[in-house]
Amino acid sequence: MENHKQQKHHTLLVASLIFGMFFGAGNLIFPVQLGQNAGSNWFLATVGFVITGTVVPFLAMLAVATTRANGVYDIAKPVAPWFGTLFLVMLHLTIGPFFGTPRTAATAFSMGVAPFLPAKFQTLGMLIFSALFFGLAYFLSFKQSNILAWIGKYLNPLFLVLLLIILVLGLVLPMGNLHQAVGSAYQHHVVLQGFLDGYNTMDGIALLALAVTVVFAVQGLGYQGNQVPKMIAKAGLLSIVAEALLYAALVLLGASSLGTLKVAANGGDAFSQIVAHYTGNFGTLFTGLVVTLAVFTTAMGLFASFAQDMHRAFPKVSYVNWLRVIALGSFVTANAGLTNIVTWAVPVLMFMYPIALSLITLSLLSKFFNRDKVVYRGMLLLVVGPALLDALANSPLATMSWAATLVNTYHNVVPFASLGMGWVVPGLVGLGLGYGGYVIKNRLANTVVNPD
Repeated sequence: MENHKQQKHHTLLVASLIFGMFFGAGNLIFPVQLGQNAGSNWFLATVGFVITGTVVPFLAMLAVATTRANGVYDIAKPVAPWFGTLFLVMLHLTIGPFFGTPRTAATAFSMGVAPFLPAKFQTLGMLIFSALFFGLAYFLSFKQSNILAWIGKYLNPLFLVLLLIILVLGLVLPMGNLHQAVGSAYQHHVVLQGFLDGYNTMDGIALLALAVTVVFAVQGLGYQGNQVPKMIAKAGLLSIVAEALLYAALVLLGASSLGTLKVAANGGDAFSQIVAHYTGNFGTLFTGLVVTLAVFTTAMGLFASFAQDMHRAFPKVSYVNWLRVIALGSFVTANAGLTNIVTWAVPVLMFMYPIALSLITLSLLSKFFNRDKVVYRGMLLLVVGPALLDALANSPLATMSWAATLVNTYHNVVPFASLGMGWVVPGLVGLGLGYGGYVIKNRLANTVVNPD
């Protein structure tokens, strides 16, 4: 009985850790933005968003646990060691200085400072705010300060309480009904569009890098071998159910807000306007302060993860120098503005997610082919090309004549390419060919060993 109680306690503890790792700036702003864009089609859009926003990260954690990987490099290494290093660098640049960390400061500024600044001071305000934000994150990461644990312990729960208050107000005193105008992107293939918009949370690729933290935490509780993925599966399921319910509530909040508000430029602005509607300037200021502190913990976690993994990959550059790289890079990118960060992130994520999803799939199936490089290479070889074309189709280059011709041909020839999922069929073909190659290689090896 005592052992059962202890297991339940451990499950809740790990679920809380996973939820804390899930929830960042993107998890707050993108469901609200999706709700405003999807309007009356909010339900089907939420289904697609939840798959990418919760199920894929959950599978990423299981992939790390089942392969007993010590990091994202180990997940990609079976393709080739150089590919493992390249994928690690690409992943950390994406969730680090290119998009992930800049988005934390941009979200905090959009929600906590921008509503109180005149338009003419917005650019200067963001410059000063982001310098202070990333300067402090660098200093505290450099000093390995305990403030991160303090903020995570007290401020994240406070943020969730404030968020629940806003959600309850939205339910009890809705700004409008759920029959709202549907944006152009959600007129057709609603579930698929929600799935693709879920890329923006970056959780699927981020959890590949951060899942090892969960694995070590579970092992620290005394679990070993097959017990580790089982505990992660139980705790992860609990966590993603909570996350999915929160996403659905935020989507509903965004959709109903159209009864009073216009569609905002981004989810940060939308949420800030909703908070102002219900609580006035004091509520906006207080929520902005708590959100700033909450996303600051995310920024510090990403700073440390980036510097540690990059130092491991390139040991000649010190941990501190890598911290300087991410601090400066994040500062520069953040000043492009939240809307621009989101816009430029889309083509990168359209390239990164197919590779990440392929590696997750291969890791989960690896016991059937002993992580053989033939299978990994077979799938990835046929995924990379379509992923590049999906990225091109969603980039500013798509308007150029050569790019438009290439993209149109790709959309007409490859199944589901026009829907942003052109990598799926080639990936499955590559997986099948790779597995076939693995079987043939094993039979030939057995024939040589046992010629009779």
